[in-house]
Amino acid sequence: MTKNTFPVPNDNEQEQLLLKAKIKVLQQELNDIEQKTTAFEAILRSNLTNELIEEQELTVLYKKVQLAKKEKRFAQKRKGKNFKDLKGLKMIAKSSLPAISDDDQKEKKRLYREAMLFVHPDKFSMHHEKIDLATEVTTKLIEIYQNGNLAELQIFHTHIFSGNAMLQFPINSEINAVASVDTYLQNELEKLEKQMQLAKNKHTYKVLTEYENPLTFIDELKEYYQDRIYKLKKRTRKANMFDLQ
Repeated sequence: MTKNTFPVPNDNEQEQLLLKAKIKVLQQELNDIEQKTTAFEAILRSNLTNELIEEQELTVLYKKVQLAKKEKRFAQKRKGKNFKDLKGLKMIAKSSLPAISDDDQKEKKRLYREAMLFVHPDKFSMHHEKIDLATEVTTKLIEIYQNGNLAELQIFHTHIFSGNAMLQFPINSEINAVASVDTYLQNELEKLEKQMQLAKNKHTYKVLTEYENPLTFIDELKEYYQDRIYKLKKRTRKANMFDLQ
Protein backbone atom coordinates (compact mmCIF):
# COMPACT_ATOMS: atom_id res chain seq x y z
CA MET A 1 0.00 0.00 0.00
CA THR A 2 1.39 3.33 -0.99
CA LYS A 3 1.54 6.10 1.55
CA ASN A 4 -0.14 9.44 0.85
CA THR A 5 2.51 12.05 0.30
CA PHE A 6 2.29 15.83 -0.04
CA PRO A 7 4.04 17.54 -2.95
CA VAL A 8 7.35 19.09 -1.99
CA PRO A 9 7.93 22.54 -3.51
CA ASN A 10 10.94 22.71 -5.76
CA ASP A 11 13.60 25.38 -5.35
CA ASN A 12 11.89 27.77 -7.75
CA GLU A 13 8.55 27.48 -5.96
CA GLN A 14 10.20 27.97 -2.58
CA GLU A 15 11.87 31.12 -3.85
CA GLN A 16 8.53 32.42 -5.10
CA LEU A 17 6.88 31.72 -1.73
CA LEU A 18 9.70 33.53 0.05
CA LEU A 19 9.43 36.54 -2.25
CA LYS A 20 5.65 36.67 -1.79
CA ALA A 21 6.07 36.54 1.99
CA LYS A 22 8.61 39.40 1.90
CA ILE A 23 6.31 41.43 -0.34
CA LYS A 24 3.37 40.91 2.00
CA VAL A 25 5.33 41.97 5.10
CA LEU A 26 6.83 44.98 3.33
CA GLN A 27 3.45 46.06 1.94
CA GLN A 28 1.91 45.90 5.41
CA GLU A 29 4.74 47.96 6.86
CA LEU A 30 4.47 50.50 4.04
CA ASN A 31 0.71 50.77 4.52
CA ASP A 32 1.22 51.37 8.23
CA ILE A 33 3.78 54.13 7.60
CA GLU A 34 1.61 55.81 4.98
CA GLN A 35 -1.49 55.66 7.20
CA LYS A 36 0.37 57.23 10.13
CA THR A 37 1.92 59.87 7.89
CA THR A 38 -1.41 60.68 6.23
CA ALA A 39 -3.15 60.99 9.60
CA PHE A 40 -0.40 63.30 10.89
CA GLU A 41 -0.54 65.44 7.74
CA ALA A 42 -4.32 65.74 8.13
CA ILE A 43 -3.73 67.17 11.62
CA LEU A 44 -1.18 69.61 10.21
CA ARG A 45 -3.56 70.75 7.46
CA SER A 46 -6.41 71.24 9.93
CA ASN A 47 -4.20 73.67 11.84
CA LEU A 48 -3.00 75.46 8.70
CA THR A 49 -6.23 75.79 6.75
CA ASN A 50 -6.07 79.56 6.22
CA GLU A 51 -2.35 79.57 5.41
CA LEU A 52 -2.63 76.71 2.89
CA ILE A 53 -5.53 78.31 1.05
CA GLU A 54 -4.03 81.80 0.95
CA GLU A 55 -0.65 80.46 -0.18
CA GLN A 56 -2.22 78.48 -3.03
CA GLU A 57 -4.34 81.44 -4.13
CA LEU A 58 -1.29 83.71 -4.19
CA THR A 59 0.76 81.06 -6.01
CA VAL A 60 -1.84 80.83 -8.76
CA LEU A 61 -2.03 84.63 -8.95
CA TYR A 62 1.77 84.89 -9.12
CA LYS A 63 1.86 82.46 -12.04
CA LYS A 64 -0.74 84.58 -13.84
CA VAL A 65 1.35 87.71 -13.22
CA GLN A 66 4.44 85.99 -14.60
CA LEU A 67 2.50 84.80 -17.63
CA ALA A 68 1.19 88.31 -18.26
CA LYS A 69 4.73 89.70 -18.10
CA LYS A 70 5.95 87.03 -20.48
CA GLU A 71 3.17 87.79 -22.96
CA LYS A 72 3.92 91.52 -22.68
CA ARG A 73 7.62 90.97 -23.43
CA PHE A 74 6.69 88.79 -26.39
CA ALA A 75 4.37 91.49 -27.71
CA GLN A 76 7.13 94.08 -27.34
CA LYS A 77 9.50 91.97 -29.39
CA ARG A 78 6.91 91.52 -32.11
CA LYS A 79 6.01 95.20 -32.38
CA GLY A 80 9.48 96.59 -31.95
CA LYS A 81 9.73 100.40 -32.03
CA ASN A 82 6.04 100.84 -32.84
CA PHE A 83 4.97 99.05 -29.67
CA LYS A 84 2.76 101.13 -27.36
CA ASP A 85 3.06 100.34 -23.67
CA LEU A 86 -0.09 98.92 -22.09
CA LYS A 87 -0.51 100.65 -18.75
CA GLY A 88 -1.47 98.48 -15.84
CA LEU A 89 -3.30 95.23 -15.62
CA LYS A 90 -6.80 94.70 -16.84
CA MET A 91 -9.12 95.37 -13.91
CA ILE A 92 -12.55 93.89 -13.46
CA ALA A 93 -14.60 95.79 -10.94
CA LYS A 94 -16.18 93.79 -8.18
CA SER A 95 -19.50 95.46 -8.96
CA SER A 96 -19.49 93.71 -12.35
CA LEU A 97 -19.80 90.32 -10.66
CA PRO A 98 -23.34 88.95 -10.29
CA ALA A 99 -25.01 89.60 -6.93
CA ILE A 100 -25.07 86.67 -4.54
CA SER A 101 -26.95 86.23 -1.28
CA ASP A 102 -25.13 85.95 2.03
CA ASP A 103 -26.28 82.34 2.43
CA ASP A 104 -25.06 81.38 -1.03
CA GLN A 105 -21.74 83.14 -0.41
CA LYS A 106 -21.28 81.22 2.85
CA GLU A 107 -22.06 77.96 1.09
CA LYS A 108 -19.62 78.80 -1.73
CA LYS A 109 -16.91 79.51 0.82
CA ARG A 110 -17.62 76.26 2.68
CA LEU A 111 -17.51 74.15 -0.49
CA TYR A 112 -14.42 75.96 -1.74
CA ARG A 113 -12.42 75.48 1.46
CA GLU A 114 -13.51 71.85 1.77
CA ALA A 115 -12.53 71.06 -1.82
CA MET A 116 -9.27 73.02 -1.61
CA LEU A 117 -8.06 71.03 1.38
CA PHE A 118 -9.10 67.79 -0.33
CA VAL A 119 -6.96 68.37 -3.45
CA HIS A 120 -4.27 70.75 -2.19
CA PRO A 121 -0.94 69.81 -3.87
CA ASP A 122 0.76 69.38 -0.49
CA LYS A 123 -1.55 66.42 0.13
CA PHE A 124 0.08 64.53 -2.74
CA SER A 125 3.71 65.03 -1.74
CA MET A 126 4.10 61.23 -1.56
CA HIS A 127 2.72 60.88 -5.08
CA HIS A 128 4.82 63.20 -7.22
CA GLU A 129 3.00 62.24 -10.40
CA LYS A 130 -0.18 63.83 -9.01
CA ILE A 131 1.23 67.17 -7.82
CA ASP A 132 0.89 68.86 -11.23
CA LEU A 133 -2.62 67.48 -11.60
CA ALA A 134 -3.55 68.73 -8.12
CA THR A 135 -2.22 72.18 -9.05
CA GLU A 136 -4.39 72.20 -12.18
CA VAL A 137 -7.45 71.17 -10.16
CA THR A 138 -6.90 73.82 -7.48
CA THR A 139 -6.33 76.47 -10.16
CA LYS A 140 -9.70 75.58 -11.71
CA LEU A 141 -11.29 75.54 -8.25
CA ILE A 142 -10.05 79.07 -7.51
CA GLU A 143 -11.32 80.27 -10.90
CA ILE A 144 -14.81 78.85 -10.29
CA TYR A 145 -14.90 80.25 -6.75
CA GLN A 146 -13.97 83.73 -7.93
CA ASN A 147 -15.98 83.92 -11.14
CA GLY A 148 -18.55 81.13 -11.12
CA ASN A 149 -21.86 80.75 -9.35
CA LEU A 150 -22.85 78.40 -6.55
CA ALA A 151 -24.24 75.77 -8.92
CA GLU A 152 -20.97 75.59 -10.87
CA LEU A 153 -18.98 75.26 -7.66
CA GLN A 154 -21.32 72.52 -6.39
CA ILE A 155 -20.81 70.55 -9.60
CA PHE A 156 -17.02 70.88 -9.44
CA HIS A 157 -17.05 70.05 -5.73
CA THR A 158 -18.94 66.82 -6.51
CA HIS A 159 -16.49 66.10 -9.34
CA ILE A 160 -13.54 66.45 -6.93
CA PHE A 161 -14.98 64.28 -4.16
CA SER A 162 -16.03 61.59 -6.63
CA GLY A 163 -12.32 61.05 -7.26
CA ASN A 164 -12.67 61.75 -10.98
CA ALA A 165 -10.77 65.04 -10.81
CA MET A 166 -7.55 63.27 -9.81
CA LEU A 167 -7.73 60.41 -12.31
CA GLN A 168 -4.81 60.00 -14.66
CA PHE A 169 -4.40 57.88 -17.73
CA PRO A 170 -2.35 54.88 -16.58
CA ILE A 171 0.89 54.03 -18.28
CA ASN A 172 0.85 50.59 -19.86
CA SER A 173 2.91 48.30 -17.67
CA GLU A 174 1.69 44.86 -18.52
CA ILE A 175 4.03 42.03 -17.60
CA ASN A 176 5.74 40.41 -20.51
CA ALA A 177 4.14 37.00 -21.01
CA VAL A 178 7.52 35.36 -21.29
CA ALA A 179 8.88 36.91 -18.13
CA SER A 180 9.25 34.54 -15.24
CA VAL A 181 7.20 34.93 -12.07
CA ASP A 182 10.46 35.18 -10.15
CA THR A 183 11.49 38.25 -12.11
CA TYR A 184 8.09 39.86 -11.63
CA LEU A 185 8.08 39.21 -7.89
CA GLN A 186 11.63 40.46 -7.56
CA ASN A 187 10.68 43.65 -9.39
CA GLU A 188 7.67 44.09 -7.13
CA LEU A 189 9.88 43.67 -4.07
CA GLU A 190 12.37 46.23 -5.37
CA LYS A 191 9.59 48.72 -6.09
CA LEU A 192 8.22 48.30 -2.59
CA GLU A 193 11.68 48.79 -1.10
CA LYS A 194 12.05 52.06 -3.02
CA GLN A 195 8.59 53.18 -1.92
CA MET A 196 9.50 52.29 1.66
CA GLN A 197 12.67 54.35 1.45
CA LEU A 198 10.74 57.34 0.09
CA ALA A 199 8.07 56.97 2.78
CA LYS A 200 10.64 56.86 5.58
CA ASN A 201 12.60 59.78 4.11
CA LYS A 202 9.52 61.96 3.91
CA HIS A 203 10.00 64.95 6.18
CA THR A 204 6.62 64.67 7.89
CA TYR A 205 7.31 61.02 8.77
CA LYS A 206 10.70 61.97 10.20
CA VAL A 207 8.99 64.66 12.27
CA LEU A 208 6.43 62.13 13.46
CA THR A 209 9.08 59.61 14.50
CA GLU A 210 11.98 61.84 15.57
CA TYR A 211 10.39 64.85 17.28
CA GLU A 212 9.72 64.53 20.99
CA ASN A 213 6.43 66.34 20.34
CA PRO A 214 5.55 66.21 16.63
CA LEU A 215 2.82 68.84 17.04
CA THR A 216 5.48 71.52 17.57
CA PHE A 217 6.06 71.19 13.81
CA ILE A 218 2.83 73.16 13.33
CA ASP A 219 4.59 76.32 14.54
CA GLU A 220 7.46 75.70 12.11
CA LEU A 221 5.02 75.31 9.23
CA LYS A 222 3.09 78.42 10.20
CA GLU A 223 6.31 80.41 10.14
CA TYR A 224 7.23 78.93 6.74
CA TYR A 225 3.85 79.70 5.16
CA GLN A 226 3.65 83.18 6.67
CA ASP A 227 7.05 83.97 5.15
CA ARG A 228 6.02 82.53 1.79
CA ILE A 229 2.70 84.41 1.84
CA TYR A 230 4.54 87.65 2.66
CA LYS A 231 6.90 87.17 -0.29
CA LEU A 232 4.08 86.24 -2.67
CA LYS A 233 2.09 89.30 -1.61
CA LYS A 234 5.08 91.49 -2.45
CA ARG A 235 5.43 89.85 -5.86
CA THR A 236 1.72 90.26 -6.64
CA ARG A 237 1.09 93.63 -4.95
CA LYS A 238 0.02 95.25 -8.24
CA ALA A 239 -2.60 92.60 -8.90
CA ASN A 240 -5.55 91.27 -6.96
CA MET A 241 -7.62 88.12 -7.07
CA PHE A 242 -9.82 89.57 -9.84
CA ASP A 243 -7.00 90.65 -12.16
CA LEU A 244 -5.51 88.90 -15.16
CA GLN A 245 -8.74 87.37 -16.44
